[in-house]
Amino acid sequence: MTDAARPLETAADLQGLRRIVIDPVSRVEGHGKVTLLLDDQQRLQQVRLHIVEFRGFEQFIVGRPYWEVPVMVQRLCGICPVSHHLAASKALDRVVGGWPVPEAADRIRRLMHYGQIVQSHALHFFHLSSPDLLFGFGADVAQRNIVGVALAHPEAARQGVMLRKFGQEVIRITSGKRVHGTGSVPGGMNRAVAREDRDLLRAQLPEVLAWAEAAVDLAQRLHTGLPPAYEHFGETPAAMMSLIGPGGAMELYDGALRLREADGRIAVDGFEDQRYRELIDEAVKPWTYMKFPYRRALGPEAGWYRVGPLARLQNCDHIPTPRAESRRQAFVAAHGGRPVHAVLATHWARMIELLHGVEVIAQLLDDPVILGGPLQATGERQRSGVGIIEAPRGTLIHEYEVGDDDLVKSCNLIVSTTHNNQAMNEAVRSVALQYLDGQTITEPLLNHLEVAIRAYDPCLSCATHALGQMPLSVTLRGPDGEVLDHVLRSSTGETQRGATPHPMERAQ
Repeated sequence: MTDAARPLETAADLQGLRRIVIDPVSRVEGHGKVTLLLDDQQRLQQVRLHIVEFRGFEQFIVGRPYWEVPVMVQRLCGICPVSHHLAASKALDRVVGGWPVPEAADRIRRLMHYGQIVQSHALHFFHLSSPDLLFGFGADVAQRNIVGVALAHPEAARQGVMLRKFGQEVIRITSGKRVHGTGSVPGGMNRAVAREDRDLLRAQLPEVLAWAEAAVDLAQRLHTGLPPAYEHFGETPAAMMSLIGPGGAMELYDGALRLREADGRIAVDGFEDQRYRELIDEAVKPWTYMKFPYRRALGPEAGWYRVGPLARLQNCDHIPTPRAESRRQAFVAAHGGRPVHAVLATHWARMIELLHGVEVIAQLLDDPVILGGPLQATGERQRSGVGIIEAPRGTLIHEYEVGDDDLVKSCNLIVSTTHNNQAMNEAVRSVALQYLDGQTITEPLLNHLEVAIRAYDPCLSCATHALGQMPLSVTLRGPDGEVLDHVLRSSTGETQRGATPHPMERAQ
């Protein structure tokens, strides 16, 4: 692991610098903050995205019976529980010898997963990001929210609500509940789809498909109508990683890993999911609880990459549903066939994926196998397994080792937002240099930083897993505020005592 600094990551000298904090970052899932350090000329010296909450799922899963895990890990998040539910199930399919799962179980899991894609993408675009895109980054904060959207654009707001409702209903009929269901189990599923539920959703499809098409239209119109100054907003050239299906098709549930360089060249293709540790590793830094994944072959400095809708749309060769593929081709043509790294394009890519999700749901609802058939498989037990899925925010990895006593011995999770950690930091620094460096800092300018972060739709609650020993800073103050003692433990385990914390670093 390394703690090497990148440009604007660590100021050369903290003395005399002024500190500005965005705390919390708004309209994202979880808790995070951005800190800026400026000199007397308002020039930026340091910019960091901090994840300030800690959740120890990788530790308290250990010692639990393996069959509890697919339900337990959903509690990482209320927004994307299905993704964790299915990734854990896929990993434990290997442990129980139930891989591949029966055809009916595979189809029902896919139906659940694409319902999650639709509901999560609708929530993010319409509720979290559309206020910035519809009203402008510098609009009055009293208007720049979902209430403002509902008042000024009631039809778009309604369609966003209804798209999310449809996705949640798909989750309900496959997992038993809209949030934190129990349908998927190691080796398959514990329930089929009821015919009446299937018929009810099928009847809604014409309207839902129309809403999904309208969502792509809106995202495309907002993106192509951006002021020229935003053409390269948050642009951070990076490699792109995702799962890919047969023939280079977009694949969000299962497949092999592909990694494409920032210039569009394919660097890694057909990489088996069970071997992911040979491809990527993780680093830690002392100022955040979120890890920094990187490509082993390139190391922490050069090996960071991007996941998520913008990566997936450009990493695949085609989308295997006609409406979404037509929209993908329009996206590619609008950018001249060049790789796109400006973060605002993510919203357009996200809505194309939402349309693809509705199309896949339509296909699966027409498949009679989801109504019944063998749902679980068993076979020769294994000690470990890896499950990789494309969650709404990007590639999600679950890995478990299980002992002969059926208890989990180890757990490793790399969530989508963690993969994007360095990319988000780089995007924030790019925007800060373009809009804030040397300027008088205002709320609308600070919102530019949040817009860049929101484009990644980060789920900060999912992403806060410590690797190794995390830094700890403890300050003891007397009644008058005087510092009586201070202990600092670094991420390497080294301890310093008695040093007074620098005012710029106290809240980090």
